[in-house]
Amino acid sequence: MSSFGEDLRMERLNRGIALKDITAVTKINCEYLEALEQERFRALPGGILSKGIVRGYAGAVGLDEHAWMERYLKACSASGDVVEEDRSWTEFASNVGKARIQHSDARKDRLRRIGMILLLLAAIAGACLAVRYLGLRAGWWPTLLPLAKASASIAVLFRRQH
Repeated sequence: MSSFGEDLRMERLNRGIALKDITAVTKINCEYLEALEQERFRALPGGILSKGIVRGYAGAVGLDEHAWMERYLKACSASGDVVEEDRSWTEFASNVGKARIQHSDARKDRLRRIGMILLLLAAIAGACLAVRYLGLRAGWWPTLLPLAKASASIAVLFRRQH
C-alpha cells in the first residue's frame, strides 16, 4: 500500500498539474503543498488550517475532498502526529459571530433611538405650531411663526431706510 503523500503527488502528476498552479488557484503556500506530499505534517500550520490545505489541494486537483481528508487524518495518526481539536477554532468562530451580531444589534438600537428622537422632535414642533395656529385664530397670538414678526420688523426698518 502506498503512502498518502505519494498518492496525492501521483494524482497531481497524472493530471499534469504543477504545484505552482495549485498555489495560484488556492493561495496556499507552495512549501505547505510540498510538506503535504512529503508527509511532513509537522511543517503544516496545524488544526483546521491543515485540513483546509488538504481540502484546497484535493479540490484544485479534482479529487474527492472528503475521502482525501479521511486519508489525511489516518496518515497523521499513523505517523504519530496528533491533529489539533477543532474545538478552539469553533469557539473562536462562534465568538466572532457573536461579536458581529452584538455590533449589528448595537447599530440597530442606535438607529432606533435616533429615529425616536427625530419623531419626538417632529411631534414637539407640530404641537408648537398647532398651539400658535390656534392662538392666532383665537387672537391671543400675534403671528404663526416667530420669525414672521422679526422679518416684518426688518422689512419695516428696511423700507424706512430707503
